Amino acid sequence: MKIKTLVLTFILGLAAAAVCLAGETKAEQALRDADAAWSKAAASKDLDKTVSYYSPDAIVLPPNAPIATTKEEIKKIWQDMLASPGLVISWKATKVEVAKSGDLGFVSGTYELTMNDASGKPVTDNGKYVEVWEKKADGKWKCGTDTWNSDLPASTPAPGAEERK
Repeated sequence: MKIKTLVLTFILGLAAAAVCLAGETKAEQALRDADAAWSKAAASKDLDKTVSYYSPDAIVLPPNAPIATTKEEIKKIWQDMLASPGLVISWKATKVEVAKSGDLGFVSGTYELTMNDASGKPVTDNGKYVEVWEKKADGKWKCGTDTWNSDLPASTPAPGAEERK
């Protein structure tokens, strides 16, 4: 009788673990899907759809620019980027994690962005990003913190530039 109880306990434990893992996998997949849809919205240059992925209190930390803490500032960042001549943008998640609480998630990945420089020549940038997502009361995921930066080396001032100031 003890062996049956032990086997039953083991089987129930495995079933419970499978249910927990399936829940995490489902949440991770939901975040991966939301991030992919967000990339697609940006690629189509749909400003309103692109900014709709942010939570109402989101912050955006763009490279080489001040932090954006209001909806208007965030929309302006995207408006300027999406209006860039020759813009082609996409990103892809490489790592997705969901907190044990199930209401917070982290997505990191890589992006590729091409836009025309001042002479009209296309310039491509590759980089990485991190997003912190929040699961809202309605069950939808929204990005609360977003940051990205380039893999390209920082540009250096021309020799003697500091001396000319």
